Amino acid sequence: WETTMSNPEAEAKKELGNKAFSVKDYDEAIKQYTAAIAIDSKNCVYFSNRSACHAGKKDWENAVKDAKECIKANPTFIKGYYRLASAQSEQNEFDLALSTIKQGMAIEADNNQLVKLQRQIKARKASSKRAKSLAKSASAAGEPGAGGLNLMDSSVSKEVADLQQQFVSTSKEYQQVRAKISYQQRERKSNEITKREMEKLPASSDSKTYMCVGKMYMLTSRDDVMSQLDESITKSTKEEEDLSGKLSYLERRMNGQKQNIQELTKSAAE
Repeated sequence: WETTMSNPEAEAKKELGNKAFSVKDYDEAIKQYTAAIAIDSKNCVYFSNRSACHAGKKDWENAVKDAKECIKANPTFIKGYYRLASAQSEQNEFDLALSTIKQGMAIEADNNQLVKLQRQIKARKASSKRAKSLAKSASAAGEPGAGGLNLMDSSVSKEVADLQQQFVSTSKEYQQVRAKISYQQRERKSNEITKREMEKLPASSDSKTYMCVGKMYMLTSRDDVMSQLDESITKSTKEEEDLSGKLSYLERRMNGQKQNIQELTKSAAE
């Protein structure tokens, strides 16, 4: 959570909100952040944190409102753009979300959170577009009249609608798995590069080596660092294999769902 110079009384309320948020007591957290805002309405962090609470409750409308207030209070606060774009994306307002990210990246072009979110939203937008295209194709296949799905038997129409929703959900999961695979690949490659550099150090070298633990760097023996790197590489490799298997399964499921929709709409037209 972010901190900034502010009213001590308001900060105390914020800390209570943080504690409530940490145990997912979103209503209590919202209450405390609201109290902090009442004391200091110019602090962008309070709006940002309350927006996160609304997001935790999947109350995207209020998450958007608070994110906008956050940006209004401090237009250079990057987290505000992240909060707003995330909530807009959940409302399927993909173009608005990408526009918000563009505004944030104009302030900090290489912000990792915004870059990652931008990639995710573009993938969701593409999946949504494919799903709509599929629905349109399925509707057209259900003709001969202009009524499309409306001319189907109600039970068939409902089954097609259910399959379309399943297809959208599967497409979303497919994109999420692809993103996870990319992350594991980057982690593995990074650790492999680090390991190769470490192997250049003689075992008897007096060079000091450090390991990152949270936000700290701890002095660690060369052997322990190598062991940790090997463990991380093995773990990433295993994750990649598991995720690749899941990706193949999701692809087969998407193809099956698409085929089922086409067969249903075709049979309804015959």
